[in-house]
Amino acid sequence: MSGLSYPEREGCRNLLGLLDNDEIMALCDTITNRLVQPEDRQDAIRAILAYSQSGEELLRRKKVHRDIIFKYLASQGVIIPPATEKHSLIQHAKDYWKRQLQLKLKETPEPVKTSQDIRLFQQQKKEDKAEKVDFRQLGVQFCHWFFELLNSQNPFLGPPQDEWGPQHFWHDVKLRFYYNTSEQNMTEYHGAEIVSLRLLSLVKEEYLFLSPNLDSHGLKCASSPHGLVMVGVAGTVHRGNTCLGIFEQIFGLIRCPFVENTWKIKFINLRIIGEASLAPGTSMKPAITFEASDLEAFYNTISLCGTKEV
Repeated sequence: MSGLSYPEREGCRNLLGLLDNDEIMALCDTITNRLVQPEDRQDAIRAILAYSQSGEELLRRKKVHRDIIFKYLASQGVIIPPATEKHSLIQHAKDYWKRQLQLKLKETPEPVKTSQDIRLFQQQKKEDKAEKVDFRQLGVQFCHWFFELLNSQNPFLGPPQDEWGPQHFWHDVKLRFYYNTSEQNMTEYHGAEIVSLRLLSLVKEEYLFLSPNLDSHGLKCASSPHGLVMVGVAGTVHRGNTCLGIFEQIFGLIRCPFVENTWKIKFINLRIIGEASLAPGTSMKPAITFEASDLEAFYNTISLCGTKEV
């Protein structure tokens, strides 16, 4: 998950512009562990920014040399002694970005001052206490976004519609993947980069297409007292024109406090069952069999007993 603020992102973009192409490509390989293959210089810069945890982390990379940081600061009007060591240059860059952020916030008109903003704020308070139908609406919108984005990475469907990556997950996200096809297995993955890559491989390398059933039987939602929203969805799994089986998936979503109206994924439980492993008579229009109260119990279970099978 990229943790760059707007000033950090723009600053790092300008700083990366001072590197030559070979340095940019080498830095991209290092940061993405060679799991991303950029098409050109700009593609590599986008990957570097997306996979960097912070501006400081990027500047501490060995491939970002002291003189590059010095040149960047000089171009921004930050004048410091030429012999300044790299760690001090990094601190100057952080201080500069912090000042830029404060200036940007001062330039932005204060929200919650107009009557419209007050109404929106009051509406948000009501939504925080909303009944299940409000959570369901969130679940529907999330599932439309998630599955359209993930499925669009399938090479058979043409160019992806948007960028898939760790930026959609919390950095400590956990994926528990259970599948029952020719064999049974359960694997856990930790961290935004690994989880995003594992999900991506399902559609990009295994050519799967996940079709969610978003009617009243295929989607259920609930929330915890701490602001975690849980979305349970069932659907069918396809490859080309062949239906391979069904899936059940539970998402845990937490609102991002830094970006308005944005939720990120905290955990995922994904269960795929091949058609040959389905019980006789099982419908190929799958349904979530648990209730909202079961989702809440599920949340409590994984919180207290992280590896317990639910």
